[in-house]
Amino acid sequence: MTSAWTWYVVSLAVLNLLGCVWLLRANTRRKPTDPKPDETGHVWDGDLTEYNKPLPRWWINLFYITIFFAVGYLVWYGVGSLKGYGHWSSKSEWALETAAEDARLDDTLKLYAGKPIDVLAKDPAAVSIGRAIFINRCAACHGSTGKGAIGFPDLTDDIWHWGGTPNRILDTIQNGRQAVMPAWAPTLVAQGGPTAVDDTIAYVLSLSKPKQPLDAAAERGEKLFATICVACHGPQGKGNQVVGAPDLTDSYWLYGNSLASLHKTLNEGRQGVMPAWKPVLGDTRTRLLGAYVWTLSPHKEPPPAGAVIAE
Repeated sequence: MTSAWTWYVVSLAVLNLLGCVWLLRANTRRKPTDPKPDETGHVWDGDLTEYNKPLPRWWINLFYITIFFAVGYLVWYGVGSLKGYGHWSSKSEWALETAAEDARLDDTLKLYAGKPIDVLAKDPAAVSIGRAIFINRCAACHGSTGKGAIGFPDLTDDIWHWGGTPNRILDTIQNGRQAVMPAWAPTLVAQGGPTAVDDTIAYVLSLSKPKQPLDAAAERGEKLFATICVACHGPQGKGNQVVGAPDLTDSYWLYGNSLASLHKTLNEGRQGVMPAWKPVLGDTRTRLLGAYVWTLSPHKEPPPAGAVIAE
């Protein structure tokens, strides 16, 4: 909460408390000019008389005690960005409760501590726990079944841009990844003219169709690819798992292979971020999560020849 909002809330609280005090004093103190309890002069139906009796003292005192309690509460706990004398905050309270719960959970899960994810994947109980963590933490991006979406990898196939070994998968989950595809269109146009972007796209699309001969546009794009794109994707477009550069020769396209999508990639670039989950979940729970992710993939196909493989 900003300081402006804090002082706004403080002002409202003070005005309400002062208003309560004024209301109490105005309605409990008798003035010399006030009529006696039986002299109001208000009579209905001949025998219904209105008296002017003050509120009970015990009720008034309880009300004052409530007001003093409210003032003490605000002074002790604070308001917004103003810290109270008790140095309490909802954030610190949450941190303490979370730490206690994490410690209890880690003690429960210590049976799985330090084990490789492919070993944990053979334990149905470990996989079940990992699935629960996946649903709570990862399904928002990768889907409840791990199929992914545009911009979010499919975890059920055998394609791993950052490496699909147990160690690489665990490293991805625990430490996160940040993939950057620069906007290469200005550089391409500077070297290959106004058709350079279309030429490069033509060549990139041809990589997944090796049996088809290259047309004139793809041939021009091949030269541009060899001078600009080869640094990350390799001379054959097989990718580089060390930097997360995808294999361009398969049928999988993280952002789609439409001309509009490929134009956007080259014109604007792409930035993919996978959060680091170890600071949030700890070592054991990320291993259980990795075990479940490991079970989603078939792990049958060998890495493509010519690709840079991360061990």
